[in-house]
Amino acid sequence: MTRLIEAALREDLGSGDITTQCTVPADAQARALLWAREAGVAAGLPLFEKVMAPLGGRVAVTTRVAEGGRFKAGQVVLEARGPARAILSGERVALNLLQRLCGIATLTAAFVEQARRGDPRVCLLDTRKTTPGLRGLEKYAVACGGGSNHRLRLDGAILIKDNHLKVAGGIEAAVARARPLGQAVELEVESLVELDQALAAGVDTVLLDNFPLARLRAALRRVAAHNRGRRGPRVATEASGGITLKKVRAVAATGVDRISVGALTHSVRALDLSLEFIPQ
Repeated sequence: MTRLIEAALREDLGSGDITTQCTVPADAQARALLWAREAGVAAGLPLFEKVMAPLGGRVAVTTRVAEGGRFKAGQVVLEARGPARAILSGERVALNLLQRLCGIATLTAAFVEQARRGDPRVCLLDTRKTTPGLRGLEKYAVACGGGSNHRLRLDGAILIKDNHLKVAGGIEAAVARARPLGQAVELEVESLVELDQALAAGVDTVLLDNFPLARLRAALRRVAAHNRGRRGPRVATEASGGITLKKVRAVAATGVDRISVGALTHSVRALDLSLEFIPQ
């Protein structure tokens, strides 16, 4: 996070904020309020103070909303007091981060609410479809919104997908090669035929990718039948692919264990937040 902030400030400041330096006295103090132009869920508010820290003088930040808490349109989210130059120079970087993270948390909360209307037990997951360099923060924002994190990196879990199968020689061969590592194996399937092959190969989780609702229900019946005759842990199920806010409730209602949604991070809209300076 420190490296990210440093890189973002270098990118924005260049050799320095010449507008602020030539118009604002070096000893000027300021009070600024970060307020929401629309309702949302808070994520990343502690970043505001961390962005200001390298810019000269201490900026005291008081958050008015807890991380993961909801706020209304027009509500003040945090208050900042300190050197005016520091707040002005760090404003854009801080807002860029907070607006994106609050946007992710807000969208995630909406998905979680809809999914749990379909089935309160379902787990809503993010994916690796994140902004390069921002993955840790974006997945943190998903958690603030009530979602859960899928693997953080490629070394976090074994997830065999279609392109792996094309070069590995099929499902049976791929699973056989993965088993000696001693980790749980998740495998993406795109048809009921592939599902049967995955169950026969002994996977731990099946990722049902782009299954229409009728086919998803049929797949879950096959997994349930397999689990009834299985000794040891049951095979878990995950649905993914084209799951929108309108569709997620129906997908959850099928009884699938987990739903992964790339849209939580890859196409989220930044929340509208504004920093307003209060005259001293």
